[in-house]
Amino acid sequence: MFLLGTIVNGLLIIIGTLLGKLFHRISEKMKHSVMTVIGLAVAVLGLQMGFKSENFLIVIISLVIGTVIGEYFELENKLNQVGNWLESKIGNKSNGSISEGFVTATLIFVIGAMAIIGALDSGIRGDHDVLYTKAIIDGFTAIILTTTLGIGVLFSAIPVVVYQGTIAMFATQIDRFVPQVLMDSFIVEMTATGGVMIFAIGLNLIGITKVRVANLLPSILITAIIVTIIYLLA
Repeated sequence: MFLLGTIVNGLLIIIGTLLGKLFHRISEKMKHSVMTVIGLAVAVLGLQMGFKSENFLIVIISLVIGTVIGEYFELENKLNQVGNWLESKIGNKSNGSISEGFVTATLIFVIGAMAIIGALDSGIRGDHDVLYTKAIIDGFTAIILTTTLGIGVLFSAIPVVVYQGTIAMFATQIDRFVPQVLMDSFIVEMTATGGVMIFAIGLNLIGITKVRVANLLPSILITAIIVTIIYLLA
């Protein structure tokens, strides 16, 4: 079942959120310290991913063009609007804003190499190990995020399942259309491009910056286009 890893990932995010609600009485000082540590770890992970690029010019161009597109369409605002709609329906009875929790958790859980590589492994080889590992990490992260940002973290499971599930479904047929060399190159540069975004998320969690990371998301698509063009011209 090619969606098994994705489903487990979504379930552990939900379970982590519910457990986080049980620990909502953790002191603000403890929450701040834990979120800072998570932010530092996320930032280091982003740097590690960014350094994997074999042609960093691709990453720079992708980020610039992707950011222009994201800012033009105001993707961050649209994600916030979804969160605000959820908040209006449920009511803000938790710590933090549902919108903030939804957007922050979605960006952390969706962006990154593990989501794409894991979904590709699930679809192409029926191997769910990467997504199982990601699910465990996301579950623990959801616990901490929920104690600070509230129940909005739970709704991030929806885009995670849709995103990874779509990739896994596409991956069941991908070998018919995409050469392995092209796929390998895309994964490398996508990892680096996503790493820059992950680094920005880490800085946001620490409180150093307030980067509108959602507006950088089109950069992943631009990376795919640039890598494909280079492959065709080679």
